[in-house]
Amino acid sequence: MALTMLCLTLVVFFLINLNPNLKKLAISQTEMHTSAEQLEDWLVNHGYRQNFFARYGQWLGLLPKQPATDPATGKPAQRFSFCNDPVVPQFSGVLQGDFGCSTKFKTTVAAKLFPALGATGLLMFWVLAVMVPISLLIGILAGMREGSRTDRTLSVASIASTATPEYVSGVIFTVIFASWLGWLNGSAASASQGLTFYNFTLPVMTLAIYGTGYIARMTRASMVEVMTQQYIRTARLKGLSFGSVVVKHALRNALIAPFTVIMLQFPWLLTGVVIVEVMFRYQGFGYTLVEAAGNNDIDLLLGCSLVSVFIVLITQLISDVGYAFLNPRIRVQ
Repeated sequence: MALTMLCLTLVVFFLINLNPNLKKLAISQTEMHTSAEQLEDWLVNHGYRQNFFARYGQWLGLLPKQPATDPATGKPAQRFSFCNDPVVPQFSGVLQGDFGCSTKFKTTVAAKLFPALGATGLLMFWVLAVMVPISLLIGILAGMREGSRTDRTLSVASIASTATPEYVSGVIFTVIFASWLGWLNGSAASASQGLTFYNFTLPVMTLAIYGTGYIARMTRASMVEVMTQQYIRTARLKGLSFGSVVVKHALRNALIAPFTVIMLQFPWLLTGVVIVEVMFRYQGFGYTLVEAAGNNDIDLLLGCSLVSVFIVLITQLISDVGYAFLNPRIRVQ
């Protein structure tokens, strides 16, 4: 995991620090009519023209971070005054808890990124609280009697929800529940001051509907496979009722595969919230990522990328370990 994270962050660091992005950053931090020579001087003075691997090592905290150079005096100075950057070389990078400075929001990356992650974490919690029980119930009901009317109806509904992306369902829900009926607020911007049913339901519904169909279909497939096993037939032949067989024998084994799928929803939610948070103006991780990308906020983009890579890797680890514990056929040698 550490090697994977190192390689991915190296690739992202390279792409974000391409020369066109650096020039756009220099323009945004100076003036639109600044000459090419002045832009180059700004990049040199702020350390963006150092060796690529030296800058990567400084960002990680493996090499001492170099201060900027005051163009008037030629002496060391803070790179960005709003971050209280050091004026002497020192180890200050990701490993030391310093994620850099946000040139868009004029503060440290940590001060902007972690509150945004907290807001998105709250959104993801309510999405999972709605999505997981409903999708498991739909999948179990559909898979109990394969080919029945209930199975066909729930399967069609699941496929329809999965085939509808967030930016479509979000618009539909906003038109129906916010514009026509007026039951809900089409903007979740006020949710940062306090969550209410009125301002938080639409983003939760938009994310939950899309993920519900996928988990329900996987649960149905697993349930159908379990219901055809020999031990299920044996239990029925012993005289156990259908409900007892489902609850005591089939349900536990049928939920092993959906557990892996549920854990893999976390990386998907990180990408899904980018669309939903911008659509409903909810200032979480996705909104912050879009603002950083649109304003060439290099350090904030790197922080968002690091968090994304970490969440993907850690959820996959939990998924693999959890599957090994839940599945009695798997034994760790």
